[in-house]
Amino acid sequence: MSPDPEASPLLRAIAERAGAADHREGDVAADVAALHQSGWLAACLPQAAGGSGWGSEPDGTLAAFDALRALGRSNLSVARLYEGHMNAVKLVSLYAADDLREESFAAVRAGALFGVWGADDPACPLTLPDNGALVLSGAKRFASGLGVVRHVVVTAKDQLLLVPADDGARADPSAWTMAGMRATRSGRYDFTGLAIPPRAMLGSAGDYYREPFFEGGVWRYCAAHLGGAEALHAAMCETLAGLGRIHDPHQQDRIAASAIALETARLWLLRAATEVEAKGAQPHKAALSLFAREVTENSCRTVIGAVERALGMAAHVEGSAIERMRRDLALFLCQAAPDAKRARAVGTLLEAGVRIEQL
Repeated sequence: MSPDPEASPLLRAIAERAGAADHREGDVAADVAALHQSGWLAACLPQAAGGSGWGSEPDGTLAAFDALRALGRSNLSVARLYEGHMNAVKLVSLYAADDLREESFAAVRAGALFGVWGADDPACPLTLPDNGALVLSGAKRFASGLGVVRHVVVTAKDQLLLVPADDGARADPSAWTMAGMRATRSGRYDFTGLAIPPRAMLGSAGDYYREPFFEGGVWRYCAAHLGGAEALHAAMCETLAGLGRIHDPHQQDRIAASAIALETARLWLLRAATEVEAKGAQPHKAALSLFAREVTENSCRTVIGAVERALGMAAHVEGSAIERMRRDLALFLCQAAPDAKRARAVGTLLEAGVRIEQL
């Protein structure tokens, strides 16, 4: 199975619904249902579990890359949720006990959207008690997919857990006050008092940070970033053509700079994805994703700047598709702790004492 990013009715429908979903009460349930019906949720499963290995097996890497870019072009909020689903499936595949893995994969085949919530509420981080009781306390913030994500992988200190996330009474979407990515249905989720079975624990303490699966996986959300920038670039060209200004030399300079930036990011991300996801990939390969993230952010900001200069005030008309895509992409690029990621990449490069091409 491979995505058809240029002519898919699925992607067209998601793009058509994107404007209506662009508010804090926006409903992307129809998009999640469509991803299920089209086989995209199950495509993230390993092939032995009935999937196509998108993001979970080396053979599915290129298709996963294309799918994330395509969703980014259609609706960055949906792409964000799908990337979380892809990440969660990979973590379950890597670390869950056999019975939990089979149960989780069955839920995905039935249409359940999974996610990964890593950011703790600073006032009450998610913890397990020291006495060994499996009762959670604390909350996660920036929790994407409230109301549509059914199961989430979370961290309690260094321990990965797979827990239900379908209790509306625990969700607080009002905590999400960002200008962009409104349709992600993000916010705060309080796990306090939730009892979990022992099999909810994924792997051993510290497995979440194992490379190249942790920072190495950055290529996934960067692929969505790239798709969003590609959509912005296409919208800029379409608008300029409609205004009869596309052959203006100043506009062509902007078009050329944006096109080069997009292709540069695509090539970096392709290398990072294929090498990080290769069988037996070594931990240092994660640095490729971190460098690719840096290139992708710079490329996307080049496109955003070109769109703003090319279209002027038209790029800021509230409620327009270009304004929504620009706003969503600018916020999404802030994920997550970019300065720290750059430092880790440079540290790996200096330790290896090689050129990036030799990593």
